[in-house]
Amino acid sequence: MSLPRFTFELAQTPQDVRAYFRLRRSIFCEEQNLFDRDDIDDIDATAYPIIAVEHDILAGRRIVGVVRIYETETRFWYGGRLGVHQDYRRVGRIGKGLIQKAVTTANGWGCDRFLATVQLANVRFFKRLHWESLEKISVCDRPHHLMEADLNFYPPSDEARPRVPTVIRQVS
Repeated sequence: MSLPRFTFELAQTPQDVRAYFRLRRSIFCEEQNLFDRDDIDDIDATAYPIIAVEHDILAGRRIVGVVRIYETETRFWYGGRLGVHQDYRRVGRIGKGLIQKAVTTANGWGCDRFLATVQLANVRFFKRLHWESLEKISVCDRPHHLMEADLNFYPPSDEARPRVPTVIRQVS
């Protein structure tokens, strides 16, 4: 049995965590200019990084999408830094798969509410995936919406909650 072309998983190896941060830097610093040198913040110390992985027979394993999830209060979760590599944005299922993985994972770990700040250009996409806009906000001087996932459409996964990887600060 072969692997599917794309999988969505927690980044746990040092190599995957480094690739996760490289892709985030590429998207949010170099492409979108939201941050100067990197987008790492205090949330990364407790966040769970999730990656979309392309499995290619010739090219091997490639990280093509990222998102992080984190608990701000007991049972209250956020998703953030959702991004897809430029070459894979038209694939159509990477962003959706990352959102599905993020919310079902948090839901399986006892989530009662799951929120995210969503860039204005992506609000309609999130609404199609059963998210509701709670309010318009500004992040990094750009328009966003604070949105909430309808957990009824994201059944809890049975994935065990690991300790946050200590390799997160070992990025270069």
